[in-house]
Amino acid sequence: MTRPTTDLVTFGETMALFAARRTGPLRFARDFDLGLGGAESNVAIGVSRLGHRAAWVGRVGADEFGDLIRATLAGEGVDVHAIPDAGAPTGLMIKGRRTADLIDVRYYRKDSAGSRLCAADLDPELIRSARVLHVSAITPALSASAREAVRHAIAEARAAGVPVSLDVNYRRALWTPEEAGAWLRDTAGDVDVLFATEAEGRLIADVEGAEELATALAALGPRHVLIKFGARGAMELSDGVVRRAEPYRVTEVDSVGAGDAFAAGWLADWLAGAEPGQRLGTACAAGAFAVTSQGDWESLPRRADLDLLRSPADGVSR
Repeated sequence: MTRPTTDLVTFGETMALFAARRTGPLRFARDFDLGLGGAESNVAIGVSRLGHRAAWVGRVGADEFGDLIRATLAGEGVDVHAIPDAGAPTGLMIKGRRTADLIDVRYYRKDSAGSRLCAADLDPELIRSARVLHVSAITPALSASAREAVRHAIAEARAAGVPVSLDVNYRRALWTPEEAGAWLRDTAGDVDVLFATEAEGRLIADVEGAEELATALAALGPRHVLIKFGARGAMELSDGVVRRAEPYRVTEVDSVGAGDAFAAGWLADWLAGAEPGQRLGTACAAGAFAVTSQGDWESLPRRADLDLLRSPADGVSR
């Protein structure tokens, strides 16, 4: 029996997320909303909402939080390949708002189930069935076994002719700039799509100027380089052509997850065969939606939502 083609396969650690409802130091928080968050699962949800088949692989604790992750992702239409780990807990993310403009995110993921991800957890046939493999540079920073899992997955994808997408997603709590830069330089030649902010890109190539940076990154191997400027929009260098997109003007509530939404929007349109200007615009729109509400993924758009950013000036949909 032939396995159905999966549009996107990704893997990594997804954590239970406790978000404080009160602004101020976390020690004074008394009420929290419980959810989940993880860069790779955020992308899977975003791609699924935009009409494609997405699969996520990861380890979770054999606990209530692991059950929450599996149920939530499945409810969002993601094909879930979760390995319950009875020997380690699901990792935790605690998010507070220190001030109205400053988000405080703390991770409790050392020796978590997700950090124990290994190459044996990855089904080679699932990777070979994909139209794109998406990874982030968070996963190799979690542990030696997780780093080997990323290397193994990329090798499987390349052997099968499956394009590889990499989001830098640098986390200074997990490794130093020097460690991250060395791994990224070694890996960039094996990926087809690279997502980075300007600061993240300079972990790989110490070049001033956004276009010069994109050119230096593309010279390492990626066919498509996406540079994110946050509230200033984004830039894409594909096949030697530079394109820029202006940002959408929205009221920012929570910026966490915007980069994952951007990647999901771009990859969804790339999978759909959209022309370059459209896919970059969709990426920016998805990133804009992501910041408009609390949560790492809850406000990710569906196709029908994308035109809402161009709604009438009074902001009322009738």
